Amino acid sequence: MKGKAIIIAFVPAVAGALLALFIYTRYFEKPAAAAIQNHTDTSVSALPGVLTSMPMQQNPVDFTFAAGQTVHAVVHVKTKSTVSYGGYSNPLFEFFYGEPQRQSREVRGYGSGVIVTDDGYIITNNHVIEMAEEVEVTLNDKRVFQAEVVGRDPSTDIAVLKIKEKDLPWIRLGNSDDLKLGEWVLAVGNPFNLTSTVTAGIVSAKGRNLGLLDDQYRLESFIQTDAALNVGNSGGALVNTRAELVGITTAIVSPSGAYAGNSFAVPVTIVRKVYEDLKEFGAVQRAIIGVNITDVTAEIASEQKLPAVAGVYVTGITPGGAAEEAGLKENDVILRVNSKVVPATGELQEEIGRYRPGDKVDITVVRDGKERSFTVTLKNLQGDTNVVKAQVAGTTVFGATLEPLTLQERRSFRTDSGVKVAEISEGRFNEIGIKKGYIITSVNGNKVSSADDVRRATSGERTLSSIEGYQSNGTFFSFQFRN
Repeated sequence: MKGKAIIIAFVPAVAGALLALFIYTRYFEKPAAAAIQNHTDTSVSALPGVLTSMPMQQNPVDFTFAAGQTVHAVVHVKTKSTVSYGGYSNPLFEFFYGEPQRQSREVRGYGSGVIVTDDGYIITNNHVIEMAEEVEVTLNDKRVFQAEVVGRDPSTDIAVLKIKEKDLPWIRLGNSDDLKLGEWVLAVGNPFNLTSTVTAGIVSAKGRNLGLLDDQYRLESFIQTDAALNVGNSGGALVNTRAELVGITTAIVSPSGAYAGNSFAVPVTIVRKVYEDLKEFGAVQRAIIGVNITDVTAEIASEQKLPAVAGVYVTGITPGGAAEEAGLKENDVILRVNSKVVPATGELQEEIGRYRPGDKVDITVVRDGKERSFTVTLKNLQGDTNVVKAQVAGTTVFGATLEPLTLQERRSFRTDSGVKVAEISEGRFNEIGIKKGYIITSVNGNKVSSADDVRRATSGERTLSSIEGYQSNGTFFSFQFRN
């Protein structure tokens, strides 16, 4: 009887437990599952930023590869030149009585350079080696070489050097067109003579035209970064995280002369063309459209019925130039070159700078509110499509090779015009005592700023009645001659 009682008592207990389990799973377990699902939905929708940022936190940008691959291919460039100075003298007196005794001092400079081939071709800035009589290159392993100047181009501030050595570390040229705003880049150089220095920053802007270069045909479309640059970084490497060269570091904008947050580099799209021209021809094969241009403003965009404030406004056409022959006109707005959008003058100059005289480009413009396309055959500075030699025709007058003054030289001599005597050989200028380094500001009563100006002022080298200027020591001279 006792056993039966236990069984009878146990059955209701089991039944009650089963009933409780049913009620729990039916009314409590599923709502709990639904609550978890709702919580998951809320998390996903409320925290998308956290989820998308996680991969970046797990894989931070690593600069060690790019730094290790490039630091040994950036060299220290040192220059030496001699500056003479002394008392008053003049060319005519020296011609008859000889040159008076002068004192001289040695001037040294320094910068950086980038090895781009294993047999010793180096790219640097023109302003680093422009006035140098000797150029010395020190590698990262402390080896020292005397460098030959292959060629230089003031209008882009690029120069090419060559040292005699093999199996050198070198940096591969990349593509600056692929750079994105905000992308990480490294600057490698020798600031303040501190060798093998690497700094990092991001691409702040592209296509900057700052008016830094003092050349009539300057080509500026700088990459702006916030990588720290200082004196000595000029001519160094700007590389991406894949260790590809994307620019040659060139300048900073600073109220103090030291790094202040903005630095600039010549994009490798320009560098590559200049390097190849100087290496092959000894002179840049510069192609021009033959137009005067300015950026589109809101007022111009309204007048020309443009859909946006972008493009390059043509303010003038060179008679007989490539643009005139192709049919472009003043007040046209250039939008594209070979389907590449050119929103400002810097981008247009950069795009045309890739070509050589004789190349054809398709230029799309807006005229009277409508788009039109023209095929333009680009020309050189002389107005034809011939190859320009290293000794550019037209720069030698009366036996003197003349160069435009740099901005620094204009400021130093306090003149808004003038040409510098880069070389002197047999000719009229040599006969009257003009020497290398002299600055000529006026010929036959006409201000001159180029060899062509001197040639025009002398009626094609037929007349010379007066000449004014400065000796290299700053002494002013002015003479009258009989023809």
